[in-house]
Amino acid sequence: MSRNPARYLAASFAGGLALAVAAVPATVTAQTATDTFVVRATVNSFCTMSAGDIDFGVYDPSSGSSATGSVLVRCTALTAYTIALDGGQSGNISQRRMAGAQSANLAYVLYTDAAHTTIWGDGSTGQTVAGTGSGSMQSYQVYGLIAAGQTPPAGAYTDTITATITY
Repeated sequence: MSRNPARYLAASFAGGLALAVAAVPATVTAQTATDTFVVRATVNSFCTMSAGDIDFGVYDPSSGSSATGSVLVRCTALTAYTIALDGGQSGNISQRRMAGAQSANLAYVLYTDAAHTTIWGDGSTGQTVAGTGSGSMQSYQVYGLIAAGQTPPAGAYTDTITATITY
């Protein structure tokens, strides 16, 4: 049998090429998979409050005395709230009284406004102050007034008011 050199060469070349192609690694296509997950949190409404003292100083019966204090409130954003002030030792919003020595009293009024027109009350008497939380500290002034003409004996007079925030 005679060998055809051209055919032999072509067959050898094709076989070698097949081996060479088999030796080259195949291209690998990247595979992916996806999934989702939920991220969650709960923010509860809350408020904190701090009330500052009101110091009328020395009372002058001929002119009366006025003084201011403040209530600081911080509530979560968009939380509606109201601030109420109780009647103190008297238990009566319209007849708040500071107590002194020998059962003496000095009457005063707490207002929501500098013009002294709206009594700051407890929600059943007088007005409460309403607000909406911003997440930042908010300040509310408490305007106190001791009317002229009272004649209490000399001494120190005090009362304790409870401020309540409802939200």
